[in-house]
Amino acid sequence: MKYLVVLLCCTLLQLQYSLPVTAQSISGKEKNGEHHTSTVPGLEQSNITWNSAGKDFHDAMPTGNGYIGVSMWIEKEGDLLFYISKTDAYDDNNRLLKLGLIRVKISPNPFSSDSFFLQQLKLKQSAIIVQTGSGNNTFKIRLWVDANHPIIRLEMTGDKKFTSTVQLQNWRREEHTLQDLSFSDPYQDGFDGSKSGKTTIQYPDSILAEQNNTITWYHHNKHSCWPFTLKLQGLEELTKTQTDPLLNNIFGAVIYGNGLKAQNDTTLISEQGVITQNIAVTVLSKISTTPALWLRALSIQKAGIEKLTIEQCRSKHEQWWNQFWNRSYINIHTATDTGAVITRSYNLQRYLTACGGRGKGWIKFNGSIFTVPNEHDADFRRWGTANWFQNIRLAYWPAINAGDYDILSPFYATYLKALPLVKKRTALYYGHKGAFFSETSYAWGTYSNGDYGFNRDGVTTGFVTNPYIRRHWSSGLELTAMMLQQYQLTNNKHFLTDTLLSIASEVIQFYDEHWKRGTDGKILFDPSQSLETWQTTINPMPEIAGLQNVLSQLLDFPQSIITWQQRIAWRKTLNDLPALPMKNIDGKAILLPAKTVTESFNTENPELYAVFPFRIYGVQKPSLEIARNTFALRTNKESFCWYQDDAQAAYLGLATAAAKGVSKRMTDWNKAYAFPAMWGPGDDGLPDLDHGGVGQLTLQAMLMQTDKNKILLFPAWPKDWDVSFRFPAPNNTMVEGKLLKGKLHQLKVTPASRQKDVVILPVQ
Repeated sequence: MKYLVVLLCCTLLQLQYSLPVTAQSISGKEKNGEHHTSTVPGLEQSNITWNSAGKDFHDAMPTGNGYIGVSMWIEKEGDLLFYISKTDAYDDNNRLLKLGLIRVKISPNPFSSDSFFLQQLKLKQSAIIVQTGSGNNTFKIRLWVDANHPIIRLEMTGDKKFTSTVQLQNWRREEHTLQDLSFSDPYQDGFDGSKSGKTTIQYPDSILAEQNNTITWYHHNKHSCWPFTLKLQGLEELTKTQTDPLLNNIFGAVIYGNGLKAQNDTTLISEQGVITQNIAVTVLSKISTTPALWLRALSIQKAGIEKLTIEQCRSKHEQWWNQFWNRSYINIHTATDTGAVITRSYNLQRYLTACGGRGKGWIKFNGSIFTVPNEHDADFRRWGTANWFQNIRLAYWPAINAGDYDILSPFYATYLKALPLVKKRTALYYGHKGAFFSETSYAWGTYSNGDYGFNRDGVTTGFVTNPYIRRHWSSGLELTAMMLQQYQLTNNKHFLTDTLLSIASEVIQFYDEHWKRGTDGKILFDPSQSLETWQTTINPMPEIAGLQNVLSQLLDFPQSIITWQQRIAWRKTLNDLPALPMKNIDGKAILLPAKTVTESFNTENPELYAVFPFRIYGVQKPSLEIARNTFALRTNKESFCWYQDDAQAAYLGLATAAAKGVSKRMTDWNKAYAFPAMWGPGDDGLPDLDHGGVGQLTLQAMLMQTDKNKILLFPAWPKDWDVSFRFPAPNNTMVEGKLLKGKLHQLKVTPASRQKDVVILPVQ
């Protein structure tokens, strides 16, 4: 969620790229999906096929292995280029950098304009395949990032001999002051106009000389914004007990290939013409190290991978992706191309999260590792280095429903690692126990500096100068709700004890101790706020609904899981909650953003947090009409970016509204870019993972919802959409089915004993 001053400008940008509700055709001259059969319905049809070479990064095609990303395009002049990115390549200023741009020149040029050209993103294999030429003069390329090893592989084969030149293009060659900063960059001006008093210096990379016919380079963090951040935010004492997460972080890579020799430090050239050439880029990040140790570790890593044949690696890589796609799927057919486009968009969004979501940290909502230069340099990131929980959660909720728990693991781990800091911060700022997670946050747990404010004269420690997120703390409750949802599906006791309860108990204690009780004995949330929109409130909906939701679930756990002390304390907190805020309009009850509000400053609907994410109201739940009345009267109605109207409509069983919203959303990508999942920029970055994530979540909620053991099928599904699907359900259950012309033709529930808990609702 973003601040209104910027929001208005960003909305105008979004309108420039918006599409009509009707889906565009995926046939004809459009760069489109191909049509084949697959063991995963709809997957082959979602492959991306282009019939001409590109021009620049606007024609980039992404791929990755979960922590290394590639954005690749081919120029008609004969060059293949790709950016390399990595999920933990954070520099001295906490900016997530690209590692570099690789340019491969092939001679003779196989991509001349009059040649046959076919470029495909094969989702099942997670590879970019290029074929050009004809007859006995064909040329083939396969680019892939090994799912099991930190290596990028470029395989090239021709019918006739060719030569290649491989160049590292590096734009961080000299130390310089960065002028083009974004909102949460650590030294950027504060929201209140305050100044950090520091300049943001981009330090250069190191490119090594004479590296035995390889190109080897790295970025070494000799500085860090972490001590400055902790000192600014009153946490300087933690620098003595915690390790700086940025200082001496080194990340880089080595490029090599058969028949290539060094022309200079940044260029490899063919020694002679070849018919087959394999170029590899081995990537390494290492924390708290030295260049010599990093280089040695890189050499050991490279040698270990070289013991394996490329065929072995490719086979294991494809096995990994095959199991990934078989975890779950959704495949929609409609009378027009809309269903195919929506299915493709769903698969591409899931692919982006899989390609950038298995690293050491969280996915960046503003582009993940697939940002492209746009009008800025390749390292620029709209909104900067922090994450906004309200945004990034929308990439992770659908991963839970899809069964992609390995993508969620680094997300939870980021918050778990930050827990000691946020506990100490709570004690220092507010003098009580527990932990709160701030809405904007660097990965180590502090506020972004611009939100906290640099001018602390006359301001108490802990007072946040940006009113949009000053008391915006509901992220801890939603994080708990997400973990509870995942635990219901998996029954993973390790996850429950080591992660879920570790975080949840501290978050609940914060809420129990932070506010006083009113004269009625209930918690009086005053002062408080309701998301970013209502900045001065009493008894806000997200907090009350969130606590009611997570406490009710936690109290369902048996004595073997939670202690009697926890049960007594949590029961008391639940009993002390005030009622959900609501009022009557024309005799109809509606939910409110808070019991008392003042002026609004943003465009959110916090009253609907009782529908999603906290699911107190919904299909086959009590008082559904109250929530539907509220949805109908909501002030802000949108179907792009982080707006969650589409998902909330689905959870309320409103099939028509959900289908209309998700159809608009999933056919709405930025047409300045060739890849049809470059969502946005909307209010965020490009690709905007909020946008695609809400689309994913909406389709899942339209198709299947769960409530404890109960499994609801088709709670908001339109009767004219045929669908086949597979999704996990609570207690390690798998549900598969096929709906044709409004009738369920196939249903398989594993284990079969769970079929009694399936409720098949009428399609709408």
